[in-house]
Amino acid sequence: MFNFSANHLFLLSRKEYRSCAVLLLVDRDTQRVYRLHDFTKTHHLVPGQAYCVAGKVNSADKLYLVIESVRPDTKHARNSTAPVPTDGAGGYPMA
Repeated sequence: MFNFSANHLFLLSRKEYRSCAVLLLVDRDTQRVYRLHDFTKTHHLVPGQAYCVAGKVNSADKLYLVIESVRPDTKHARNSTAPVPTDGAGGYPMA
């Protein structure tokens, strides 16, 4: 397992599954999209709010970014100058 952390992430979507919640977050600076797995189902992010996320990369058989902590990103404004469609469309590569 490896550590990961990212700042200035914004929620695109959240999908609940039986074993975990899967959150798609976009980094508005790099335009990268991250698929994060919340196995505790306790992280309820608000659209339009910037977040800092930390966790682990689990690479046993598949690559999973597993959330350990989420906090609001106080260094970035609530709104970004980089537009991101609310439906998550826009041709961003999946991470």
